[in-house]
Parts: sequence; C-alpha cells; structure tokens
Amino acid sequence: MKTVLVTGSAGFIGYYLCTRLLEDGFRVIGLDAMTDYYDVRLKERRQQMLLQHEHFSAINDRVEAPDLLMSLFKSEKPDFVIHLAAQAGVRYSIEAPRSYLESNICGTFELLEAARAFPPEHMLLASTSSAYGANTEMPYTETDKADHQMSFYAATKKATESMAHSYAHLYDLPVTMFRFFTVYGPWGRPDMALFKFTKAILEGNPIDVYNFGNMKRDFTYVEDLVQGIRLLLEAVPVCLEEGEKVSEGDSLSPVAPWRVVNIGNSTSVQLTEFIEAIETATGKKAERNLMPIQPGDVPATWANADLLHTLTGYRPKTTVQDGVASFVDWYREYYRV
Repeated sequence: MKTVLVTGSAGFIGYYLCTRLLEDGFRVIGLDAMTDYYDVRLKERRQQMLLQHEHFSAINDRVEAPDLLMSLFKSEKPDFVIHLAAQAGVRYSIEAPRSYLESNICGTFELLEAARAFPPEHMLLASTSSAYGANTEMPYTETDKADHQMSFYAATKKATESMAHSYAHLYDLPVTMFRFFTVYGPWGRPDMALFKFTKAILEGNPIDVYNFGNMKRDFTYVEDLVQGIRLLLEAVPVCLEEGEKVSEGDSLSPVAPWRVVNIGNSTSVQLTEFIEAIETATGKKAERNLMPIQPGDVPATWANADLLHTLTGYRPKTTVQDGVASFVDWYREYYRV
C-alpha cells in the first residue's frame, strides 16, 4: 500500500482528494492547520468524515512549523506528496499579507527541504490561475510567460513554482505544479462567490457583483479537478536526455524533472451566466448590487487544458449548470434551508 501525504487535507479540495485516494487504495496522511480563515466547523466535519476510513490519519499543525515536515517525512517516508495547504484568497492577501508569506512561502520551503532529505516518487504542488496575472492573451497556456502577478497571493504562488523548480533541478526531485481555475462544488469555501451568492439569494439579500458583471471565469467542478490531480500522480516528469528537446506545448523544464499543468474546464463563463445558474437552482431571482472591480482581481480567466489531456487523456467536463445545481442541493441539505 502506497502512502500519500496530503497537506491541506481538511480543506475543500483536500477533502475530495483524500476521499478519492482512499477509494483507490492508498494510505493517506492528512496535514491541516484547521485555521479560522473561514468557518472551522466545515473543516472539522470534512476531517471527521475522512477519519471514518481506516487508512486515513490526521495531523493538525501548520506546514510552516519548523521541522514538522522533516520529522514527518523521516518517520513516514511518503511515496507521493500533494501539497494543497496555503493561505488562499486574492482580496485577503491585501489585508493580511504576512499570513501568505508564512504559509505559502515558508510552508513550501519546509516541504521542499523535507523532500530533499527523504525524496518521494513524485510531488504535486498547487498553484493558481492567478499566476497568469496581467496576461490578456487567452486561453492561458502553461508555456506563456507569467511575470506580472496582480495580487500578493498570486505572487506567493508563482514564487513557490520557482522554488520547486530549483529543488527539482538541484536534487532531481520530480515535481508537477498544477494551476487551478476557480474551483467550486459541494463543501466549497464560504469566501467564494458561489457560496456567498447562494446564501444571499436564499436569504433574500442582494449580492455584490464586481466589475459591473463584466467578469469571466473558467469555473472548474471540484470532482473534475480531483480526477485531473489523480491522473497526474502517475504522470511523473523526467529529465530530458542530452540533446533531447521539450515537446511542443509541454511545459517540462529543459533542466529539471518539473512541469506546470493547467487544470480547468477550458471554457470562460460570464459571471452573469453563473448567477443565472444559481437562480435556476435556487428558484429565486438575485438582487444585484453592481460594483467596480476589486484591487488585485483580474477580469477574466480561461484555461488551455491540452497538456493535461496529452499527459492523462482526460479533460474536465462538468457544466456550470450541473455543478451549481449540485452545490445548491448540498447547501440546502447542510444548512437545512
């Protein structure tokens, strides 16, 4: 039985990923700080469900805690590592930037140092579509330059990509970075638009619609994302042979077993269409409070997921209408509304 260390295991994506890995016969060690960035009760409930599996164990601590990961790698020697733990949120990074420095930068450093001492077969580290920053040419492709991040959150995630590349090069550590695109679904985060909009609409309150509704996002259903991560676990990057060239469209480094992969739905959906899907699922119309775009935000995202398909044969496929309906069903059941 192979062992997978999943950081951020009680988070939205972490919960789904751990569940999938357990179903596939892995032993899973979950590490989560259970921070109060949003309602801890959601994280506690997710962790409780995971603990029903005999092959899941939980450690509640911070990834940036000195020597924690080193000790964990030494004792458990995980075969695979999937690093999801991070301080999330574009807007909160303006209010509390130090938490992003500590969790995202220092936490990733602790992970890389532990992996250098006790190398796993493959490490997969979460990045974000926000790393593309001010890029306007779409859909975003992994080989595009991404040098102009527009929030400190995005800057820390782009920094972790570079940090991981340096360790991959220096110590021959196979690393796949994956860039998420607006992940949503049941058990989702309360700070995300879908959760906020659904809550407000069901309570009869107005919703804040930024950039006057002129926003587009590549909304990616959480189970589609997890399927992509699961398949990428087997797609271990390897160093090029001398004289070998990187294939066209591949983000594989010419000097390290490292690549970055988009996981998105390959569709850029207007925010107004997303709201209409919530209205349909709830059976209620939204009162819209139109507002300017917020600092650090980007008006659109759109993933080119061809590399994911090339590596795994898979493309995310859940429509916004189906995904939103699943979330609203969960929300109504969980909150009894």
